[in-house]
Amino acid sequence: MKFNLLKENPIFVLLLGLCPTLAVTTSVVNALGMGLSTLFVLLGSNIIISMIRKSIPKEIRIPVFITVIAAFVTIIQMLLAGYAPEVNKSLGIYIPLIVVNCIILGRAEGFASKNNVVASIGDAIEKGLGFMLGLLILGSLREILGNGTLFNFAVLPKSYMPMIIMVLPPGAFLSLGLVLAVINKYKDN
Repeated sequence: MKFNLLKENPIFVLLLGLCPTLAVTTSVVNALGMGLSTLFVLLGSNIIISMIRKSIPKEIRIPVFITVIAAFVTIIQMLLAGYAPEVNKSLGIYIPLIVVNCIILGRAEGFASKNNVVASIGDAIEKGLGFMLGLLILGSLREILGNGTLFNFAVLPKSYMPMIIMVLPPGAFLSLGLVLAVINKYKDN
């Protein structure tokens, strides 16, 4: 399997998972927390679903997929609450909403339910890292322009006047539009 984190990037190419993408990318720490959480859930659910795929009746496959995904979301939320309470608080409702994230359910239905464990692990890693890369790009852009920081460390001179709009909801749309424009410009060439 050849990994390409940008060719079918869930955020920038497939435009999936935009709700958490736009909501949590106010900082790199939030983006990293959501990216790792999503990668964990995607990897765990792909493994389990690919292992039990032949024993799931077609009539109940979606509820089974959601149950498996919900179990991994519960695990990651408990881990975040115990070991990274600030990240857990910052991500808030978006961690439980991973259960209905179209990237995860789509990979369960479109890939893990039709392929073996090894292929499903590769697919989960590729899509999870692609999603995390997208979150990190947007989170970096928004944090640098909106606060002048990166990982809460000053990266721009004290004279820099932060563009507060970049850490507000409109900044999420502006950042996404800017990144998509750059990607499309280079795809055309």
